[in-house]
This record gives sequence, structure tokens and C-alpha cells, in this order.
Amino acid sequence: MNTHRMKRYMKVSLITLLLAICSSTAALASWAYPFVVNGGKIFVVTADHVDESKLGDVVGKVTYYSDREGTYSGNFSNIYPKGMKYYAIQGISSKLAIAVETQEGYVIARYEGEYEGARFPLQVILGWIAAGLVLLIVGCVTAVVFKKRADGSYRR
Repeated sequence: MNTHRMKRYMKVSLITLLLAICSSTAALASWAYPFVVNGGKIFVVTADHVDESKLGDVVGKVTYYSDREGTYSGNFSNIYPKGMKYYAIQGISSKLAIAVETQEGYVIARYEGEYEGARFPLQVILGWIAAGLVLLIVGCVTAVVFKKRADGSYRR
């Protein structure tokens, strides 16, 4: 049994599988609109300014910034850097709108819906299962071929 060749086939299979998985999950498109996520809810940022006297309590802050589409968790934004705070607005439910701290003051971000990106989609899980099965099958076939070659019962 040529263990060197078997190891090489396994390495090539593993590298190919990892490259396929990594390339399938990368998203290079830009976001459609500016937003912030707070507590699993997405708020679309508007150009409407809020006077500082109308701010309520801090309800969150940006914990992660990304200008590329993808799935992220936590309170993140595609426009504001890490650390920018979210505030309740007096007289408006924080379920409908929040104020977002910016370099120029505070702007309103209106509730758009639940953020689905933080959830682990079934498609990703099925992709990992399929990739694992492919790797398992490649490993088993490789092992059988090398065993038959070592026994002399392998025919080309």
C-alpha cells in the first residue's frame, strides 16, 4: 500500500472541499440600504435628524461594522463604525424607531422587521452535511482502492 499517494489524494480532496465551502459562503455584493441591527431587529437609517433633547435611554450600540453582505450576529451596522450608540426617542416606541449617533448628530432609523441574517439557515447546514458526505465517500473509495492495490486484486 502506497501511503504517500493515499495521503496526497486525501490532502487534495480536503483542500478542494475547503475551497468549495469557503467560496460558496463569501458574499461580495454591497448592501441595498444603510441600516443598523439592534436586538435582532433591523432599522433602516433615514436622513431625518433628531434633536438631542428628544433622546431617551441608550438601547444599544454598534458591536460590528461591515460594508459587505453576509450574515452577522449582534448589533451591527453597514454604515456606522463599532461603538456608535442607539437611543430611544421620547414619544416614539423603540419598536418603531430609534435614534442613531453619527458624527453630525443623531438620525432616525425606522423599524423594518426581524433580522434574518443572524440565524443559521438550513441551506448552510445542508451544505456542510453534503460536503462532509463527499469527503467521507472520497476517503472510503481511496481506502478501498489502495487496499485492493496492496492485495493485488485491483484491475484498471
